[in-house]
Amino acid sequence: MFYFEKINNKSVMKSDLLSGVEHFFTTRESIIKTKEDNFLKLAETNKKMFCEILNVKKENFINPSQTHSTNIEIAKAGKKDYPECDGLILDNPLQAVFLNFADCTPVILYDEKLNIGAVSHAGWRGTAGKIAVLTVQKMIKDYRSDVKNIKAVIGPAISLCCYNVGEDVLDKLTSTIKNSSGTFEKRNDEFFVDLKEINKRQLNEIGIKDVDVCPYCTVCDNDMFFSYRKEHATTNRHSAILRLK
Repeated sequence: MFYFEKINNKSVMKSDLLSGVEHFFTTRESIIKTKEDNFLKLAETNKKMFCEILNVKKENFINPSQTHSTNIEIAKAGKKDYPECDGLILDNPLQAVFLNFADCTPVILYDEKLNIGAVSHAGWRGTAGKIAVLTVQKMIKDYRSDVKNIKAVIGPAISLCCYNVGEDVLDKLTSTIKNSSGTFEKRNDEFFVDLKEINKRQLNEIGIKDVDVCPYCTVCDNDMFFSYRKEHATTNRHSAILRLK
């Protein structure tokens, strides 16, 4: 279950499914990623605050250059740059990782037995490419993770109520799961799709049973989260943050 918590009087959102690892999703008031002048000072202040709270140096607070790819890397101590990377695996407590979102689907993964985790960025392209599944498969290949020990949290994203796509995109998305019933609707000749549910089913199909799905929609709940669609291509982002204990 998702819940809000205050960090230095700034709201963040967490899931009780991942009680064994430090993780949260930022909100409008705890923003750390923007290119807009009126948010820059707040974002820098918040970023400094989170580094202190997480006990990581600024250079160890890692954000890859997201490009809607299915490229996945492992965060390495001393390495700051991760170009064209939309999935980042964390295996050390010296760093924290964050990826940024404004309608796309955030997926945090955590292997509680091996104490390794990851954050994936699943827009429609990433979802069609099954980036969350690919991230899990890399955890299995590189660390011998067992899906029985991996839990997943799917954060705030544009939801079925608001996400209309073309039929070609719908086909690419629904072809990634065995049963697409309930993942889309047709309204007045438009198709609406549920990216969060598709990511959940992708993870379920590879054996991950513990998946917590955030009920918040970035369009409907735009007072708390950012929406690229609703806010006309805003550069403001909310973030999914992970640090190992």
